[in-house]
Amino acid sequence: MFAILLQACPVNQAYILGAGLGTRLRPLTDRLPKPLVPLFHRPLAWWAMDACSRVGIRRFAINTHHLPEAWSGLGMSETDGDPLMTGGNGLSSISRTWGDLDVTLFHEPVLLETGGGLKNITSWIGAEPMLVHNGDIFSSLPLEKLIAAHEASGLPVTLALRSEGEARHIALDPSMTRVTDIRGRLGLADGTHVFTGIYCVSPEFLGLLPEREKVSIIPAFLELAKQGRLGGIVLDEGVWLDLGNRQSYLEAHQMLDLGPRIHPLAVVEPGAVIKKSIIGPGAVIESGAVISNSVVWPQARIAGDARLDQCIVCSGMIVSGGHRQEDI
Repeated sequence: MFAILLQACPVNQAYILGAGLGTRLRPLTDRLPKPLVPLFHRPLAWWAMDACSRVGIRRFAINTHHLPEAWSGLGMSETDGDPLMTGGNGLSSISRTWGDLDVTLFHEPVLLETGGGLKNITSWIGAEPMLVHNGDIFSSLPLEKLIAAHEASGLPVTLALRSEGEARHIALDPSMTRVTDIRGRLGLADGTHVFTGIYCVSPEFLGLLPEREKVSIIPAFLELAKQGRLGGIVLDEGVWLDLGNRQSYLEAHQMLDLGPRIHPLAVVEPGAVIKKSIIGPGAVIESGAVISNSVVWPQARIAGDARLDQCIVCSGMIVSGGHRQEDI
């Protein structure tokens, strides 16, 4: 299921951030958690895990909050032994396998934010470094370069950065290997680079995070930046897309070529017209329908009189009539 490199990897575990509410992607995220929103017929989390597995990572943690029951529909298998551990405040975790990867789901009844969620999995992390990957990111960045830079630096954290993008909040020192400021909060420098939402962290960093608190990761990053101990590496190779809103989600399906645009299990009746659109498995497109620049999720049904342009069909309703730039 997942491509694996056989050589040893100094980082063999990863944390996929999956607990966010995905408000910018509503109503898509009213039906699925953000990491399970399909990109070319596969959940965003699948693509993140596939990217990590290509550099040898075999062990994954994913935090959940919104619609946690949706994760049970992914074909994950429960592992042998004691699968469920419950902590304070209703926090719990359950171990699964996804294909040939080990996955532990950490449920957060109350959102802990990026820092609190990381602190919550301290015992799972153990004494080994880890890669962290936002759940709404698609990338083909050379993660092996991020891992190598982190290992060579000996720093607690190394951020993967891009030179181009809208949110240039990260300032770097002249060596381009140390982050000196974030959003100008230290008053030292304006940002020049984009934080990708992907980074490596060593266990010592967890000491900067408070126990059982809802807290962002940024204050701890800033503390390291003050000390000159927040690493960075610029990775401009490959593709990096933040799919956190509907426009970027639709654009990704136009820009990328990740597989068949019409799934083999979709039914497109003769006389239906499909233009630059993605049709998911089990979807039925009736004769006469015209679908342009749109994404149709699995099991959707599009009536013969439908005219869709720049739409996302994410509900189980039968869609008919004319729609433009709508989420249905």
